Amino acid sequence: MSRTKKIIKWSVITIVILVISLTAFGYWFMGLIVADKPMYEGITETVPSDLTYLTNDSVEYRGKILAVVTSTAEMGTSGKSTGYELTELSRAYYVFMANGFEVEVASPLGGQPPVVIDDDDVGRYDYAFMNDSTAQFKVNNTLALADLNPSDYEAVYFVGGKGAMYDFPNNEHIQTLIRQLYENDKVIGAVCHGPAALVNVTLSDGRSFLDEKSVSGFTNEEEFFLIPDASEIFPFLLQDKLIESGASFQEGAMYLKNVVVDGKLVTGQNPWSTWTLAESMIEALGHKPKSRPITAEENSVAILNAYAQLGYDPAKQMLEQNLSEGTPIHRELLAVHSIVSSMQWELGTTIDLIRLLAHAKSKE
Repeated sequence: MSRTKKIIKWSVITIVILVISLTAFGYWFMGLIVADKPMYEGITETVPSDLTYLTNDSVEYRGKILAVVTSTAEMGTSGKSTGYELTELSRAYYVFMANGFEVEVASPLGGQPPVVIDDDDVGRYDYAFMNDSTAQFKVNNTLALADLNPSDYEAVYFVGGKGAMYDFPNNEHIQTLIRQLYENDKVIGAVCHGPAALVNVTLSDGRSFLDEKSVSGFTNEEEFFLIPDASEIFPFLLQDKLIESGASFQEGAMYLKNVVVDGKLVTGQNPWSTWTLAESMIEALGHKPKSRPITAEENSVAILNAYAQLGYDPAKQMLEQNLSEGTPIHRELLAVHSIVSSMQWELGTTIDLIRLLAHAKSKE
C-alpha cells in the first residue's frame, strides 16, 4: 500500500472514531439533562391561583410600582428583532404583587410593546403571567410615559430587553420620572439592559444621577458573547456608558445572578438577577419580602455562583445538600454553562460542570 493510501486510510479511521466518540458522548450528555418530568408536567397551564406564593398569607395594599418596558422592536437598522424580556417582567411583577403592591406597566409609546419570549427560560411564574388575563391586559395596553404622574408611584422598575438600549436613554419622561422619584426618596430598579434608562439622568442640582453610585447591568462580556458586532449594532455598550456616566460598575460572573444595592437604587446584571432584584426593591421600600419558594433554576444558579467564586468542592457540597434535602435542581442550566465555557475554551470549567451534572444525575 502506498504512503498516500495509508495516510487516507488512517485519516478515515480517525474521523470515524471521532464521530462515533462524539455521538456516544452526545447521547450520554443529553441523558444527563433530561428534565425531571413531574416537576414540569402541566407547566404551560399554570395560572396565578396555582401559585401558593400569591394565594397564601396576603399582604395589605402598599401602593403602586411602575414597570417600564421598551417600545422598540428592532435593534437599530440590523434587522434583528427585540423587545422587552418576558421573564424580567413576569417574575418581578409577581414579587411586587405578593408584597402588597399594585403594578402598572408603561412604555415610551404606550399600547402593545414587542416582547421576547425565550422558551428555554420560561418557568411556572412566566406561564402563569401569560395565562393571567389582568397581567396580559396591562402588557397589551401599556400606559404612555408622557401621561403619567411620577408622584403616583412608590418605585419604578425598568425591565430589560435589548430594545431598551434605543428608547430608554434619551427619553425625557423617563429622566423626569427617575429624578422626581429619587429626589422624593422613592426606589429605582433596573435589570439587564434596563439600566440604560439611568445613563442620561441629571438631578435638580445639575449632578449626574449615576455619579459615584454602584450599579450593575448587562456586561460587555455577555454582550459580545451573544452579539459579536454589538458595538456596531447598539448606540453604546451598557457597561461602558454606565461607567462614563459616573457609576462604579460591579461586574459578576457571566450569566449568573448579580444584584447591586446602592441606597434606593437597585440594579441587576442579567435575567437571573430578577428575583433577587425585585425582593431587594421591596427591602429598599422598607418591607421584609414575603417568603417565596425558591425555583429549581435559582438553586442551579446558586451552585454555579458557588463554583465561580469558590471552586468545585464548595459547589459540589452545595449540590449535595440540595439533593439530600429534596431541593429541585435545573440540570439543563448546568449543561448550558458547561457548553458556554467550552465555547470560551475554558476546558477545566467545562469538565468540572459536567462532573457536577453527572453527580446530580447519579443521585436521581
